[in-house]
Amino acid sequence: MKVGVAMEIVLVGRSNVGKSSVIRQLTGKRIPVGRRPGVTRKLLRYRHGELDIVDMPGFGYMAGVSRARQEEIKTEIVRYLEARRQGILFAIQVLDARAFGEIVERWERRGQVPIDVEMFHFLQELELRPIVVANKIDLIYPDERDEVLDDICEKLGMPFPWSQWKDIIVPFSAKTGEGLEGLVKLICERLIACGKPHFIKFFKIRRKLHQR
Repeated sequence: MKVGVAMEIVLVGRSNVGKSSVIRQLTGKRIPVGRRPGVTRKLLRYRHGELDIVDMPGFGYMAGVSRARQEEIKTEIVRYLEARRQGILFAIQVLDARAFGEIVERWERRGQVPIDVEMFHFLQELELRPIVVANKIDLIYPDERDEVLDDICEKLGMPFPWSQWKDIIVPFSAKTGEGLEGLVKLICERLIACGKPHFIKFFKIRRKLHQR
């Protein structure tokens, strides 16, 4: 993985949760996305002046990738985050809101710590103040969303209701753009807290374009 000189916002998440699509919504750039898990198999960097948005490879299952290689990719992600800690402003962890609960329970039945939960706690340990993007919220009926979001929070170790964690978790649809304003708001708040308010302009422009 190549190390850049710019400050970074890093996106992490399981394969096929929509990280690249989230970046496309945030930047307006044409970014390769696909339906098969594992489209992003190497670090991709999108530069805006002195700020990089970094799309990390998806961890977990990837079509056509051996389990040993999947473990190597996870290790590479961890090492990258540790090595680049001082240059990373904060992290965005993307989850598949519809599938997250079932995946976590499957891991727990095997007596294993779910990789998504492990990654969230790791980001917290590194003090990267992760924003959790609960993507694909459009696939969940509106009257079921609060229950799903409460379950996500609880599985990540945050007491429900999810509404008390709106500074961390944002329901989102990379397909429709629903939740973009809320995500941009959290990003801007993180940038101010990091002492980098001059990076806000780009994201505010994206929000205005979405609202037109």
